[in-house]
Amino acid sequence: METHGRTPSRRTLLRSGACLGAAAAGLTAATTPALADARRVRAAVAYPPTHWIPASTSNYRVSSRPTSYPIDFVVIHVTQETFPDAMKIFQDPAKQVSTHYMVASADGYIGQFVREKDVAWHAGNRDYNNRSIGIEHEGWVDKPEYFTDALYESSATLTAAICDRYGVPKTRTHIIGHNEVPSATHTDPGKYWDWDRYMALVKAA
Repeated sequence: METHGRTPSRRTLLRSGACLGAAAAGLTAATTPALADARRVRAAVAYPPTHWIPASTSNYRVSSRPTSYPIDFVVIHVTQETFPDAMKIFQDPAKQVSTHYMVASADGYIGQFVREKDVAWHAGNRDYNNRSIGIEHEGWVDKPEYFTDALYESSATLTAAICDRYGVPKTRTHIIGHNEVPSATHTDPGKYWDWDRYMALVKAA
């Protein structure tokens, strides 16, 4: 997911993802049963298109998960900032905060800031940081208009893929809000986050 040099546009990323999906579909007709089974497993962990935007190396800890720590949780956040402003925070070495992913409100665009193998500092709890993937969502807890269809659908697809990859149960005890982390001082994602809708989307993805 990491890229170097000139950054592709959102349209290019989405178009390339669609082309790759079509190419993969065209190959399945000429496979052995074993290869077909392997492809089905890979399909279960297919991620939506993401864009690598590295956080400052001062804002996360390099690790080798899931070897060093199991991944047991996905933690749902709301930025309380616009996407560009939150991105600047994750890239500022003085902030000491980061996330693995952030989803944009308008179109569901996903930026990845920290590799999944590494420990992002997002939960405010060292144990949960070690054992979770953090997903930020552009918006404010008291402005439900930021929780668009595109944001919910894109995020749910991402969460489902993470759960499939690491064997995380798709339940509310493993997909939690920032406010549900032990000793949390944050209230996000807040009362306007539609958990019933979100979990239905995750399970259907």
